[in-house]
Amino acid sequence: MEREREMQCKIGMKAKVAKRALETLQEIMDEPYSVIIRDAAIQRFEYTFEAIWKLVKEYLLEREGVICNSPKSCFREAFKMHLINEDESMQALYMTDDRNMTTHTYHEDVAEEIYKELSGYYALMNKIYTSIVTECL
Repeated sequence: MEREREMQCKIGMKAKVAKRALETLQEIMDEPYSVIIRDAAIQRFEYTFEAIWKLVKEYLLEREGVICNSPKSCFREAFKMHLINEDESMQALYMTDDRNMTTHTYHEDVAEEIYKELSGYYALMNKIYTSIVTECL
């Protein structure tokens, strides 16, 4: 019983961070487009992505006993455990690549392309969050 409570607490803490990050991403995406809004949205995407993949990592460890140490490995494992479907796992891998591009380089055209994908990425991250919270908390 104590182990179960501890597990829920760890997942719950990560879920709380992920929920707030998702809310801030949605908030900025509701704003009219400008370069400043685009850049702010990409920054919020970066930290929302971090919160979600770390939530997936904790879920996989605590619920499935699976150790994954990178976003891509966690999303692949999430597919194997039926947390996401095949299309969603592919989208998650593309999302990881886009997050890596935003953190390591800055190009105006790349920023524009990633901004166009944010709505779909938000929907995927929100679905993952909801699935984990529904099952665990």
